[in-house]
Amino acid sequence: MAEEIKKKILVIEDDLPVLQAIVDKFTREGFKVIQAKDGEEGFMTAKMERPDLILLDIIMPKMDGLSMLKKLRAESLWGKNVPVILLTNLSPDDDKINERIAEDGPAYYLVKTNWSMSDVVAKVKERLNRP
Repeated sequence: MAEEIKKKILVIEDDLPVLQAIVDKFTREGFKVIQAKDGEEGFMTAKMERPDLILLDIIMPKMDGLSMLKKLRAESLWGKNVPVILLTNLSPDDDKINERIAEDGPAYYLVKTNWSMSDVVAKVKERLNRP
């Protein structure tokens, strides 16, 4: 029987304990997990690795998540289409954030305090199983 190909996800998060928790959870769930600690590193890693999905924090040093997403979407056809799930502590009620989100089209916007790690895994699996 052929071995199942693992889906590759890129986690971009500057809060190291949060990053490690996400990496550990998704690794246990059978994903190949790549990580980056800021938007610049995340952008370069995304271009090089071309993950199946990106989990992206918004507030980060060097390059924030929304700037990284905008740059990624402008970079290539792959960058325009890769599913991105934003993970943040920011409220989705901020008009400026909502405008940027609508413009760059992430798959989901999840407020960290409102979601458990299992919820995030379920959203990732749901998104990856779409045609």
